Amino acid sequence: MLAIKEVYGVEFWQLGNTSVRSAMRIKDGLTAYSTSSIQGNIRRGDGDIAFRRLLGQCGVVSLGEDSTHSVGRKWRSAIGKLGFIYPEIKQSMGFSQVDLGQLDMITPAGWNLVRAETVAAMQECYLRAMVTPLSSAGDGYTFSPLCWTLAILLELESRGEEVSVNFLEMALIVQTTTPVDGLTDTVDRILALRRRRNASERKRVFDRKEYDLAAEKIGKAAGTFRDYADMNMRYLKATGMVQSKGKGIVLIPEKHTLSIELARELLSNRPLLDLYRSLCNGTPLPTDNATVAHQVLKDLLEQIQQYGIAYSVVGKALDTPAHINQVRYEIEELIAEKKEEIYAKQQADQWQEIAAYMDLIASRKECMRISEEEEIRIPKTEAPAYLEWSLWRAFLAINTLANKPYEVRRFKIDQDFLPVSTAPGNGPDLVAEFENCVVVIEVTLSESSRQEAMEGEPVRRHVADLMQQYDKPVYGLFIANRIDSNTAETFRIGIWYTRDDVRLDLHIVPFTLAQFSKFFRALFSTENAVPQSIFDLLVDCEYDRMKYAAPEWKDIIDQIVTQHISALQTK
Repeated sequence: MLAIKEVYGVEFWQLGNTSVRSAMRIKDGLTAYSTSSIQGNIRRGDGDIAFRRLLGQCGVVSLGEDSTHSVGRKWRSAIGKLGFIYPEIKQSMGFSQVDLGQLDMITPAGWNLVRAETVAAMQECYLRAMVTPLSSAGDGYTFSPLCWTLAILLELESRGEEVSVNFLEMALIVQTTTPVDGLTDTVDRILALRRRRNASERKRVFDRKEYDLAAEKIGKAAGTFRDYADMNMRYLKATGMVQSKGKGIVLIPEKHTLSIELARELLSNRPLLDLYRSLCNGTPLPTDNATVAHQVLKDLLEQIQQYGIAYSVVGKALDTPAHINQVRYEIEELIAEKKEEIYAKQQADQWQEIAAYMDLIASRKECMRISEEEEIRIPKTEAPAYLEWSLWRAFLAINTLANKPYEVRRFKIDQDFLPVSTAPGNGPDLVAEFENCVVVIEVTLSESSRQEAMEGEPVRRHVADLMQQYDKPVYGLFIANRIDSNTAETFRIGIWYTRDDVRLDLHIVPFTLAQFSKFFRALFSTENAVPQSIFDLLVDCEYDRMKYAAPEWKDIIDQIVTQHISALQTK
């Protein structure tokens, strides 16, 4: 982010130097680092190895072959550039390490990220980092790539154009320009490219030619533009100021007033030491000022009416920026919940994409093309989160839930409704409540004999706990790529004793992800996506379970799934 990087003679922003798909995952690595014994010792040889191992142990990265231990260095670089640890100060910068802080130790801004409990709090940490104008614009001036992007979006709006930039526009223009290039001229270039693309009959061919032409000018691969655009957009979205629109980004309406304030001053000539100190302490935001905070709140109170949400500030303390912002956070949370309810209603029309995600995870691959224009991708390290997310969407698609979509899931999501993390421990992954039944969904990517040790007791306990909370039938649905027979045996027996030695007979059915995906496809392709279809399947699969040993029961489940699919197709 914070320094323009010369790449093959073309200036690109570098918002982070890590291959992780979601910038939000940096919190996981930083949190693990904050409690480790290697703080301040993550460089050169043993330090690189130790940091890489730590990131692997906390599930942030996948520990494959990496003889140079580059993962640790990339993560250290990204966290330092974001000001979450004290970055290395070079002699050429005009000040020393001691002027800033102890190398690689966690900064005040970093501790704020570690302590952040909500997605909104995490996003504010990234926002404070990315508004810091540390990227060189030449002639002694610096700028913030985030604020530059917001200025471009606002300029598009002022011209009556769509307030978004697509991936091609980001790759070839937005990320290769600075405020020195001029806001008017930059937006003119974007609109010219947009008009040419809209006029083209074959969009993919047009895009390829544009990339090739740009690459020819610098004598390097066209993929350079795409790789940096992909990385830069992920970090921009981590601030919560923009969200996805197709493969591009669009300004979030609730952030409109704040965007205007952030885009007021695009160039800075402040001393570099001042900027770095600001970065490491958490750069002030316009909303830290009472007048601006009041204006942002006023704008939100007008927007919340569009969602039909009743909210009053009567009796709320509005005497300090902190109090005003607390009210703002409450309103933003209400709007986010309303947006999630709208998103939930859309899932029935997106069942094919949901099934594709399940199939991708079941295939153990990282990407799958689902149409000529669209490819879905899940990095290995994020597959557990996307497995929970795909099952959440699958149950939202049934569209008859008695609980709210944000009550079904226990994992956090971002403004694009994508998973930020997996569900925390001490509870089920998902709880889908219907009018006549509750389905407790538990998922895992574990496939070995350790599957039973990790999942057998927690899954039974979660189902038993919910059986005591609801006065309606509770079913457990356990899903994995492969069901170990020891796991199946534990669920087949299905017994749990409460603290008072009351015996509970549990109803937990294990499915492979492939089995559930096939059944899910059949539900929607035959227009039978109703809760009763799922209840009937669960009841049939566990009805005679005591007659069989675990391996035989797994075979019976597979047969029953096939029978139910056939029955749906012949209705």
